[in-house]
Amino acid sequence: MSFRIRMILPLIATFVAAVGYPLFYSFYLSLTSYKITQRWDSHFVGLNQYRDVFANSDYWSAMKVTGLFVVIGVFLELSLGLAIALSLQRQKRFRDFTRSFLLSPMFITPIAVGLMFRFLLNQQLGAIPTILDKVGFSYDFFGSGNALFTMIMIDTWQWTPFMVLLILAGLESLSKQPFEAARVDGAKPFYTFRRITIPMLAPILTVAILIRSLDALKVFEYVYATTRGGPGIETQTIQYFTYQTGIQYYRLGNASAMAYLLLIIVMIIVVVLFKQIEKTRRL
Repeated sequence: MSFRIRMILPLIATFVAAVGYPLFYSFYLSLTSYKITQRWDSHFVGLNQYRDVFANSDYWSAMKVTGLFVVIGVFLELSLGLAIALSLQRQKRFRDFTRSFLLSPMFITPIAVGLMFRFLLNQQLGAIPTILDKVGFSYDFFGSGNALFTMIMIDTWQWTPFMVLLILAGLESLSKQPFEAARVDGAKPFYTFRRITIPMLAPILTVAILIRSLDALKVFEYVYATTRGGPGIETQTIQYFTYQTGIQYYRLGNASAMAYLLLIIVMIIVVVLFKQIEKTRRL
């Protein structure tokens, strides 16, 4: 055995133990009728669990909620992140302080963020609804029709700084020559932004959208800390629904099938976006 192979053996062993075994074992569970309360009565059912998931309307409802969360949330984060990054690029004074202040939310754990907003936005005890009531405005942040948008706003508050970080790094790495040529030719700022900045920044924006979309698909902590999927199933995301099925209702086989279907969807999204990145680079 060569020296190089011996050097990476610990890494391979760690990967197999920490990732490989749970991944393959959960796939095995997805092919069985395994329940925590009836471990001795588990038997092989093949693809029946996947068929049941496809026929489960609650699963697709959770997928719809998750899709809305990802699309609206990532769009808001990208828009705000781009605007803030452009402003920070032009800032001259207190640059380090402003950037460290704006990036601070992304360093807080999501469960802590969820609990913080749970108390801030509580209709009976929350500071924000109390202030709104004093100025004659009443709004139930976790009420019917509002809860999902509140979840999106919480995610936007925490992860817009991540977009700012990536986009700002991309802006500062762009070549200066095209902008100088456009300025000499008398191009207006909006034309320069639309024709030069955005095309040159496109690969960075695509990567930012990819990373945030994949992370937003895993949203669980905000829901667990605030609404627990309510009111009704308005904020029941796919991760929370899988958690309920596997942990609260003890159907680990069914939950494993749900998780693997989500994994397939994520892989499709990754392939599509990577092809888009390659196409952008060729242009």
